[in-house]
Amino acid sequence: MGTLQRKNKGKGGAPECPPRIGMSHYKGRVNGDGPESPSHIFAVVTVLLLLLTLPACYHGSRPPRIGSAAPDFTVQDSQNSATLSQFRGQVLVLNFWATWCAPCVEEIPSLVEMQRRMKAKGVTVLAVSVDVDENAYKQFVKDHNVSLLTVRDPSGKSNGLYGTFKFPETYVIDRNGVMRRKFIGAVDWTGPEITEFLGKL
Repeated sequence: MGTLQRKNKGKGGAPECPPRIGMSHYKGRVNGDGPESPSHIFAVVTVLLLLLTLPACYHGSRPPRIGSAAPDFTVQDSQNSATLSQFRGQVLVLNFWATWCAPCVEEIPSLVEMQRRMKAKGVTVLAVSVDVDENAYKQFVKDHNVSLLTVRDPSGKSNGLYGTFKFPETYVIDRNGVMRRKFIGAVDWTGPEITEFLGKL
């Protein structure tokens, strides 16, 4: 694969969020004669819209379900089928991705390489694509020689079980089916900290 441009990310690989903006930011900056002036109303609406977008950004809070059983699911497309529970006894790296997601595409080579290195230790990658376009998905897997078990779930039901609607997101599930870590954004899966963590599970 060719070198792909990285997007700016915050700590831990998550997308950076805009700074929090409070109403005091606009004090003395709004022109008009009173609180009902058009410029004042526009400023208030702008601030409220910015505040509404902040919960969608990640601030390093404890991910849901970590330490509990991973929700089971079955995905079958025209080429492959996978059920989460079939991986009991292995360390499973469950990756939700899409071909139209640049950070996902950037991450795939390191997932492939990590599985090559760690397969003998019982580490397996299951890559679930949310692509709606089947032809684009198949062409990508072929062109980029994605040698992982990957299935396409255009319904989004599997990632919905995990509350995942931004991509990529990856869950590490231990040999007993318990979720141990969640990674938000593209990750270098060949890094020593991650491979050491996977090797101890």
